[in-house]
Formats: sequence, structure tokens, C-alpha cells
Amino acid sequence: MRCPPVLETEQERLKALSKYGLRGERPLPSLDPVVRIAARMFNMPVAAVNMIGSDHVFFAASTGVDGDVDMRRDASFCAHAITQDEVMVVPDATEDVRFHDNPLVTGSIGLRFYAGAPLRSPDGHALGALCIIDKRPRHDFSLEDQTRLRELAKMAADRLELRRIEMSAEQAKGSFEEYAQRSPTAVVWFNEDGVVLAWNDAAAALHGYRVDEGSGRPFETLVRAEHRASLHALIARVAAAGSVDGLSVPEGIHGVRKDGSEFPLGLSFFCWRENGHLMLNAHLHDMSGTRRQGDERGDTSHTDALTGLATRAQLYRRTEDTLARDGKAAVLMMDLGGLKDINDTLGHEVGDAVLRETARRLEHIAPPEATVARIGGDEFALLLPGVTDPGTASVCARKAIARITEPVLLHGHHVRVGASCGLALAPMHAQEALELIGDADLALFQAKRHGRGQTFVFVQALRMEAMARRLYAIELHRAVDEGEFVLYYQPQIRLSDGALVGAEALIRWRHPQRGLLSPAAFLPALAGGPLAAVVGFWVLDEACAQAALWRRSGAPDFRIGINLFGAQFRVDDLVTQVTQALRRHGLPPEALELEVTEDIVLDHDELVLDTLQRLRALGVGIAFDDFGTGYASLSLLKSYPLSRIKIDRSFVQGLVDSERDASVVRAILDMARGFGLDTIAEGIETAAQHRRLKDSGCEEGQGYLFGRPVAAQDFAAAFGIGAPSRKASSAQVGAGG
Repeated sequence: MRCPPVLETEQERLKALSKYGLRGERPLPSLDPVVRIAARMFNMPVAAVNMIGSDHVFFAASTGVDGDVDMRRDASFCAHAITQDEVMVVPDATEDVRFHDNPLVTGSIGLRFYAGAPLRSPDGHALGALCIIDKRPRHDFSLEDQTRLRELAKMAADRLELRRIEMSAEQAKGSFEEYAQRSPTAVVWFNEDGVVLAWNDAAAALHGYRVDEGSGRPFETLVRAEHRASLHALIARVAAAGSVDGLSVPEGIHGVRKDGSEFPLGLSFFCWRENGHLMLNAHLHDMSGTRRQGDERGDTSHTDALTGLATRAQLYRRTEDTLARDGKAAVLMMDLGGLKDINDTLGHEVGDAVLRETARRLEHIAPPEATVARIGGDEFALLLPGVTDPGTASVCARKAIARITEPVLLHGHHVRVGASCGLALAPMHAQEALELIGDADLALFQAKRHGRGQTFVFVQALRMEAMARRLYAIELHRAVDEGEFVLYYQPQIRLSDGALVGAEALIRWRHPQRGLLSPAAFLPALAGGPLAAVVGFWVLDEACAQAALWRRSGAPDFRIGINLFGAQFRVDDLVTQVTQALRRHGLPPEALELEVTEDIVLDHDELVLDTLQRLRALGVGIAFDDFGTGYASLSLLKSYPLSRIKIDRSFVQGLVDSERDASVVRAILDMARGFGLDTIAEGIETAAQHRRLKDSGCEEGQGYLFGRPVAAQDFAAAFGIGAPSRKASSAQVGAGG
């Protein structure tokens, strides 16, 4: 068992932890909802907020923990998690050198899976971790899951900070005169009946009174009449509980001055026991002109430094409070399009100015009661309390998009960005803050799939799709381990004489229950998941091996085409992988053609360009797949080392009947000749299409007219290639080539 390292700042860390007043016998009830949500969200039996002491750890909150647990720091997984910034994931503790002999693993707890997100104090000291635990291994915990756990950890840290503020007030209290009279913050001291005992100069001035006019006044008279009953009930709850843990102060409260004028009022409550009596005080803030400027307590950790908007953590908190009041709200999630290009071409100073201008525009169009937040990068959100009608929310979304996309003059440049929006409503779609915001996120993802400038309202099918993607992630791991992937081959034909020139290798999934699955059923989940590179390199190795076998068995000039995943450009060195595969199977570089799509090129521009240039220098062919369907194809022809263009099937299918499609095909062929590139047309199904393409100068084609994708042995039989085919083994798939 590897003991967790002690941080260099251990003494400072322990000092920071002591400010929260937490001990093993003194948990924090406000964290209970966080761990319950974590357990339910990830379908885990155990979730906990674990605080790391000097030699022991203790739960600030937990769910699903039964029996005795080894709480030594040396045995704690969370003590390891706090030493890193990212989420620590242990898919199977029995296979991890740090934990395989840990008593939590080998003992009655039987821990197998762990994921923990560190919790930090405002000054960066590690306090503990929000963790989820299972007694079975889990290899399906995705990057998206890690992001969601981090967001939950932010909620936990937010509630811990409330605890620190309360403890700070308790530890510093002394007499009221010593504590509050000289404070620039407006402070009111009152008893559990809500009667003001005293207030300081700042509080008296805030409400337009003299200092001596405070004592004996009911605290609730300092707010608008319509808020007094709820404020009185809130004070009664604090008195009954003896704590402000988990307390939610309603937003929208207005203070009343002596002259009857009103102002938006921010409130923070604190309490402690003194001589057996519960004592309370409130910090008051005039919120005029600072709407949506972070936390009402003035805590800048809830305010985005660049834009002045609420942060993601504050959005969660506001949504929680709103739903706790009446359960009615809409959340709009927005994503800017084109900001990366602005940063790359005009600089980050202009990009930051765009973000600030976007924040200003959203504040301008948002209703007074709304919360505007920047939740990270180029993503913004609107919380609309009381909105339950999708039509009303959609109107607000379209208004926001229209305002964001208006051009703006910045640093001498006319700049325009796009925007997409997803929205979800409570109680129609969800009743908890995290779920509601997650639903809006899913809707945003769908809006972006429909194109820039679109708005999409959440539907339950999106959650089902997300669950299906999660299920596929589990099954894909099994498919790799069990060797369930196979390659099918579709012939590529020279149009002038019908000769076989090669084949495109296409992946299929031989599912044990659902049979042979086409790529449409699983490729999106595979391409966007952690296994893409593993499977991609297996495809490379398997297809090269098969092509080399066929070249030695009657097809000496055979060429194999392979589709690349974007992940293959980011994991390992693709050039090295290709070189090794060619050498391993004795295949010349010109026998391999790698196919890339526009989304891969645009997502990883410089990295992809450099890699493709090195591959082309080796003599490997580079084909641009689905040509003509994207936005940047012409510029890519100029800058990328392509050897072939693949004309998309959508143009081939309409070639004979549509003059427009025929014109597109002719234009593509003319461009290819101008750039000295070869061409191949996909989706040829009729003799008429074949004839038209050949007459137009297209060199090669593939499609059902020549043959469907088939297994290797059937392909060899159909084209008279003499040697038997290779068959994939589970060991090959698991090794990823």
C-alpha cells in the first residue's frame, strides 16, 4: 500500500481546515444534498465529502456508508486525491499499484472503483474531496462524468465556504461594540425572537436612522411588508435549529428606509450560543447597481473576474434557491461560436473584449429578476425565475442570440460571433438544480448539432440518448476486451476499365446480443470516447495486415483506405504508429491511404497539418473524405498535403437527375485537376452514375454497384484473391495494434 504524500504546505493546509470547525462528530448537514445527488447521478452506492486531517480523515457528509471504515489518512484514497488538481479516477483498485493491497480494498468494504474531486479553500489549500465509490470496477467513467463531479465539488466547496464564514463570525465575536461598531459592513444584532438588540453606524445609515433608534425594533420592519412573514419564518427556523447550516435566504428582498424609500437588500445570517442563549446577527448590503454581481455576501469567488457575472457555482446556488422557493424556472445555456478564431487571429485581448461585451448585452436584455452567469470559456447562462412556458423561454433565447450576434467594433475591428442556445424548464423537465442545468446542457449540445444560431428546448429523448451513450461506453470497453470489432471491406474500382484498385476498411461491431452493428449505431460514441485511439490503431494494424496478405496473394497493387479518428492525432505519435504498421506487415507506403474529414482538420488545425505533412512525406496517401459537405474545403485544398478527394455520396446520388448536383461534381473534378489531386466518387449505385462520372473525368469509384462492404473472406472470394483472410483476435483488439 502506498501512503499518500504529505503536501509541502501541510501546516498551512491544516490551519485552513481548522477554520471550518468540522470534526468527525460534527458533520455539515448542508452537504447532505450534494452527496445524495452524486450517488444518484452516477448510480453509485457510496458518496461522501471526506476531510483530510493530519493523521485521520472524517466525513463532513456521506451516504451509503455502512459499518466500520478505516479512517486512517494512510489508507485514504481521498488523501491521494487532494494532491492533484484534476479528478482522481481509479477504475479498478485491485489493478492499481497504489491501492491493490489497501485495507479498504482487501477488507470488508471491498472498494473497487473510486473517483474523487479535490475541495479547496478560497486561498487554494486542499481540504478534502468529494468522492464516489463502488464495490465493482467501473471503466466507463468518462471525461463528461469527471466534469460533472467537478461541478458538484464546486457546490460542496461553496457550502463549506458558508461554514467558514459562520465560524469566522463565531470565533471573532466578542462584544457587539468590539465586533461591529467599527465595521464598514452594516451589521444588526438581534435575538431569536427577531428583536433588534443593537446595530452599528453602517446599518443605521443604510436604513436612514440614528444609531439609538435601532434597539427594540422588530428586525422584520427593515424589509418591505410583503417579505416580512417569510423573514420572520426564516428567523424562527434558525432559532429552532440553532444553526444556519443549509439556510437559503430568499432573493428579491427589498429593504425599507425610514423615509419609506426601498432598495434591493442582500442578507447574510450568523448565529452562536452565548451564556446558553442563541444570538444572531445579520450583515446587510445595498444591492443597488450590483445586480448579478456575484454572491450577496460580497464573496468575489462567486463573481467572474473577466465579466463581473455570476460564476457556474453561483448559478447552481441561485437555481437551487429559486427551485426551493416555488419550483418554477427556466435555464438557458448559450455557447459562442467563432471565439477561437478571434483569439487566434486578433488576439486574446480582443477575445476578452468580446466576452465582456457579450456579458453586457445579456445583462441588458435579461429581466430584472434574472441571473446572468458566465459558466466557463465561451459559455454563458441565464436563469429566469418563474418562467415555465417553453414559448416564453424560447423568445428570450432568440432575443439573446440576436443581440449577441450583432457586430461590434473592437480595437479597430468589426467583430461578429455566433451563438447557440439550449433551454430547460422546471418543473416540466426537472425539479432539482443540477438536473435542470444538465438538461439545458444537453439541449445546447443538440442546438449546436443543428447549426450555429439555433435554439433547442430539452426533450426527454436527449436524456435517453445521453444514457445510451453511457451504456455504449460500458459496452465498448467490453467490445475491445473481447475482440468484438471486425473489419469489412468495400471495393474501390477504376472507372475506365472496372479494375479493382483497392478497398476501404470499414469497422463493424459483432455484438453478442444485437448481432452485426453498422457504424451509425456506435461510431459517434466510439469517436467521442476514450477508446477511439485504441480502436483506431487496431484498425490501422488489422487493415495493413490484410492488405499486405492480399498483395502477396494475387493483387500486387492493392491499396487500402482507412478512416482516422481525431483522437489518433492526440494520443501517441500517429506517424510512428503508421511507420511501425507498414514495417511490421511489409507494406509499402503507397499501398496505404488515410482518410480524414473536415471536422478532424478544423478541431486540431496545426497538429493535424504537421502530422499529415510528415505522413505524406513518407509516401502515404491522404484522402479528404465527404468533400463538398463542409465550410472550409477550398482552403484545405490549398494548405493540406492531400493526394485524393472523395466526392460525397450526396452529390453522386443526384448526379443524373439534378443539374445542380451535376454542376457540383464537375466543379469538384475541375478543382481536383487544378490541384493535381486524384478523385474517387462514393455511393455509386447505378450504371448511369458510373457512366456520367467516367465521362466527366472521375478516376475511381465505390458503391453498391461494385460491391457492398463484406467480410475479408467474402471480399477475397468475390475478386479472386487466392489467400485466406486474417481474422481479428481479442488479443489484437485489446492491444490496440
